[in-house]
Amino acid sequence: MLPFFTEFLRLGGRFNAWVESCPLKLTSPNAPSTRDVLGTAILAVLSGHQRYAHISALRGDAINASLLGMEAVVSEDSVRRNLGKLDEADGVAWLRNHLDACVAPVLGVPWILNTDVTVKPLYGHQEGAVKGYNPHKPGRPSHTYHTYFIAGLRLILDVEVLAGNQTASKHSAPGLWELLARLPRTHWPRCIRGDRDWGTQANMARAEQEGIPYLFKLRMTSKVKHTVERLMRDAECREAGQGRQGAETTLRLSGWSRARRAVVLRRRIKGDLAVLDHGDPEQLRLSFPALTDETVVYEYAVLVTSLPHEILSVAQLYRDRADAENPFDELKNHWGRGDFTTRDIKRCRFMARITALTYNWWNLFVRLADPHRHTEAITSRPLLLSAPAHLTRHGGQTRLIHQPSPCRSGMGRGDLPRDRGILRYPAPNCGAVQSPATLVPDALACAGAVPRRPPTATAGRAAGPGAAAEPAAMCTSPYSSAGRKRPATGVD
Repeated sequence: MLPFFTEFLRLGGRFNAWVESCPLKLTSPNAPSTRDVLGTAILAVLSGHQRYAHISALRGDAINASLLGMEAVVSEDSVRRNLGKLDEADGVAWLRNHLDACVAPVLGVPWILNTDVTVKPLYGHQEGAVKGYNPHKPGRPSHTYHTYFIAGLRLILDVEVLAGNQTASKHSAPGLWELLARLPRTHWPRCIRGDRDWGTQANMARAEQEGIPYLFKLRMTSKVKHTVERLMRDAECREAGQGRQGAETTLRLSGWSRARRAVVLRRRIKGDLAVLDHGDPEQLRLSFPALTDETVVYEYAVLVTSLPHEILSVAQLYRDRADAENPFDELKNHWGRGDFTTRDIKRCRFMARITALTYNWWNLFVRLADPHRHTEAITSRPLLLSAPAHLTRHGGQTRLIHQPSPCRSGMGRGDLPRDRGILRYPAPNCGAVQSPATLVPDALACAGAVPRRPPTATAGRAAGPGAAAEPAAMCTSPYSSAGRKRPATGVD
């Protein structure tokens, strides 16, 4: 079903603009075209590949390559070598421009910026592969991926690939402020949200200087623990939602330039507790302490914020940050983010951003088919990419006859005419399709409520926005085998 996604990119002009603005210029008569190199990389990412060697599995695919206007799928060596010919500064600027253009239409409404870092263990001799914080494989060299994305929408703003010993927020902060410097002030987030690594004087002072509210977690240092003890003893706790209680105070730690608002949250731990004793180096000891009804055990968390909201709202805002872990899991396990590694870190940075760009395009496309919820790639790709099809060429026309695969969920089951109607007309009021627009598919709106532009009056075509559109040009390659654009043709 890649023709639908290809039509989505074609109507929005995203893929063509991305290829045409690429700074990669190949002059050799034997060199592949830039479109073939970039198109092969996109197909590899969409297929969930994790190595350049996996690209060989695409070499026999002639249908999907022609849908993107490619002459052929190039080899893994062509993709690897030609990405290495790109100047790093030019390549990063090129990819950042298209990441910005992809999300710019949604930044005019209030949004929250989430930032986090993940570790990718390495097993070769790559540039930047040094030992650092690696909780799953201690002592293993790694790269770190610093990611900035829009909370809730799961759209990536940018991703930085750094050495394995650069996991701290002081290495993420320069990329964050550089990202915001590229955006107009009206598109800045209403709040920056980060974990306990971001609760430092440098990050908070910079946010206060720029006038952006923040919500960070604090490490449980000795002074923070003393504040918790005093506050829980003297202050009255309020309801903070989901079984938690909270109280607020002002806190000034060593090294802070001023006192800041702190919110202390606690949750009662019920059930048995296990205690692991490391006192004996020869043998670890596990014990279960006996807790009576008079003994109450709590877990605590301390948040520092410049938001003026009440405790309940602040606590819920930080709990919502838990959704930030889901895109990380999806990108690492289903999109190959962190894979496609090479000896130099430059190409790792290129592929990380190409993966992020494809991830954004695909999420916007899937939201048109299922606007009620985010569907991860492990579900959406089998439903919307895999379908048997037959390609025929006759009389100067190219026809792609396909049969949708059986669906195990509501997406695509009996909804194909509706989805065709959304994708046939360049009507979804979505910034990824219409550059002047400022709206995106609403996850809370019903699918039939996605606004559509009135169709062009054509004989034999239903005129109503709710009617199934004539399946013309959707499943037909707009390009000939030589890469020249062709008139749209019908689909049987």
